[in-house]
Amino acid sequence: MPPSSDLVTMRATDLARAIRDRAVSAREAMQAHLDQIARHNPAVNAIVSLRDPDRLLAEAEAADRDLAANGPRGPLHGLPHAVKDLSATAGIRTTQGSPLFRDTVPETDALHVARLKAAGAILIGKTNVPEFGLGSHSTNPVFGVTRNAYDPAKAGGGSSGGAAVALALRMVPLADGSDHGGSLRNPAAWNNVLGLRPAAGRVPGHTDEVFLPQLGVNGPMARSTADLGLLLSVQAGDDPRIPNAIRQDPAGFALARPRELRGLRIGWIGDFGGHLPFEPGVLDLCEAGLAVFSAHGAAVEPVLPAFDPEAIWRAWMVLRQWITGANLAVHWRDPEKRALMKPEAVWEVEQGQKLSAFEVHAASVTRTAWYHCVRGLFERFDVLALPAAQVFPFDARETWPRSINGRAMDTYHRWMEVVVPGTMSGCPVISLPVGLNPGGLPMGIQLIAPNHGEADLLAIAAAYEAATGFDRTQPPILRDRSPALRA
Repeated sequence: MPPSSDLVTMRATDLARAIRDRAVSAREAMQAHLDQIARHNPAVNAIVSLRDPDRLLAEAEAADRDLAANGPRGPLHGLPHAVKDLSATAGIRTTQGSPLFRDTVPETDALHVARLKAAGAILIGKTNVPEFGLGSHSTNPVFGVTRNAYDPAKAGGGSSGGAAVALALRMVPLADGSDHGGSLRNPAAWNNVLGLRPAAGRVPGHTDEVFLPQLGVNGPMARSTADLGLLLSVQAGDDPRIPNAIRQDPAGFALARPRELRGLRIGWIGDFGGHLPFEPGVLDLCEAGLAVFSAHGAAVEPVLPAFDPEAIWRAWMVLRQWITGANLAVHWRDPEKRALMKPEAVWEVEQGQKLSAFEVHAASVTRTAWYHCVRGLFERFDVLALPAAQVFPFDARETWPRSINGRAMDTYHRWMEVVVPGTMSGCPVISLPVGLNPGGLPMGIQLIAPNHGEADLLAIAAAYEAATGFDRTQPPILRDRSPALRA
């Protein structure tokens, strides 16, 4: 058996293959990851509601017996997995980071969770989130703060913050997340991993309401492109309960191969003509990442879309308040429950109540116009590029940045405005690592592809990974405290 340190640093694709080939047992893989959680989770608080280790080891042993008798259940057979704490998990506490759901244990799984189980994953617990998933800092009154993998004094990002930190510290081989306002992209950038926001309908979501416009989507996070494609191949696929589900066979996502970067056309939006403020160093790192593409023959050209970025933001605000506020209103109407809601959640409901149907329609029309603008840009470019965040990870004791480079932020999420153009386009977006600043804090860059272009993003990411080796970068806590974990 390989040393346990090797099991946690292996790519998920390699670990899954080793389990299927019976070179490694699911029990050994489970024990290695439980040891890694025990070693590092106390410092960062990324994994929450961890199930009993003895029970998990027994389930891993059962997976080994099942493999010997019947073959692999699916491509994730025997892999330990922690689900984002916004998604229902049968028999495992699902709190959404809210005191209102502190002790909630669902009886059924969310659709994408059921797919993970069907693929053979063993659920070990949950990954931490902001309360109700609101904001890009994973802190809540149920479990507390999730801290950054590269500097535990800093924020881990959100709302898939626990997922990104757990991945970066090798506590899980893969991680699922969701993304409305950058929740797969910001924490990926801040922890030097990959996050992919799929196109609407690629990963079927909630079944309780299926016809309203979709801003939030589920998607994969991983440390390598091959792993990202593997998880997407499990998450994606048609479901008759979801009318806009994409019917394309998702199996091909697990076969992502690097594409030739020569001739790739990248439109660099940057700070959107000065509209977006950035902490010093963010744009420099992103431009260094683009220089890698240029060095391999890609054509990188600055572009300023012929569209008012403030109009995109305002339309997103209306649609977000409408959707988020409506979902939270049932709790807000009860004064006792309202008192337990974070101020940002109350604000979303109260702003949403002020909206008229005509205002919502107008916001949707603006979104459509922005989509057509982006579609026109894809006649000139293969992908569009933006930073994945406007600031580096900030002090974990703070709630959110009140200003960026001297410019005041007027809402709790304005500091993440850079992700909104991708969300509002409806197109798939990937966050790629672009390195560390002088303080050792990571940053990422977003690439937006034409609608349904996830396979193209995976091919580009695979080529970029081969050129940079970003997947070999590890947090200092791994390098300094565990020499056996060094790449």
